[in-house]
Amino acid sequence: MSSFRKALKSRQRNHHERSQPGFRKQLGLLEKKKDYKLRADDYHKKQNTLAALRKKALEKNPDEFYFKMISSALQDGVHVIKKPKEQEEVTEEQKKMMRTQDINYVEMKRVAEVKKIERLKGELHLLDAESKPKNKHTFFVDSKKEVQSFNLADHLNTALELVDRVYNRPSLGTLETKRIQGAVDPRALGKLAKQRKHQYKILSQRIDREKKMFVISQKIQTRKDLQDKFKKVKVKKETASSAAIYKFEAKRKR
Repeated sequence: MSSFRKALKSRQRNHHERSQPGFRKQLGLLEKKKDYKLRADDYHKKQNTLAALRKKALEKNPDEFYFKMISSALQDGVHVIKKPKEQEEVTEEQKKMMRTQDINYVEMKRVAEVKKIERLKGELHLLDAESKPKNKHTFFVDSKKEVQSFNLADHLNTALELVDRVYNRPSLGTLETKRIQGAVDPRALGKLAKQRKHQYKILSQRIDREKKMFVISQKIQTRKDLQDKFKKVKVKKETASSAAIYKFEAKRKR
């Protein structure tokens, strides 16, 4: 019997779903019932959501109050939590550094900067730095007549061109007996002065970088200390150039 049923199925005609007529080809594929079902369910779901929201708005109590109403505000149709008044002042560079690096790495880089600074200071000696305060050298004479006839080059026993130098100012006797070593051409001296100024600029940048790393290290250490479950009181709030200061409760260790 089953073989006879299979034989009948093999001979019966295949039924196909109706396609879009030729004069309606520009409208695309003909919508089937399963496509309509998905579209209808989505439409009814949206309508039910709108009806529920409309009902909730109509039944809202105008006297209701939530504490989050104080700490949030509406910006462009979106509720945004307000920032606290005591917002810690942390620059974007410090935030990025604290997220990606730990205190050991920052301390290692800071020590490396300190060594480079010491090496640069040893090479430059800071004798003609622009930030160094200008020293005053006072000479005392016995009379006003000597003041009028006072010659600084003769008093220092050096050449007139070397009077303004604060270092490397040889005497006339040294200039007569010994040979001058190094650059004497004005162009070469100007080039050396330019290189020295560039080195001082690098030194200043390294000092600023070391100070910033020290502040970052302090802030990371403060956040690490705050993780301990001890009573503490904030003494000084955090700024861009210093970490916050906390006073912890004294606790006797066993």
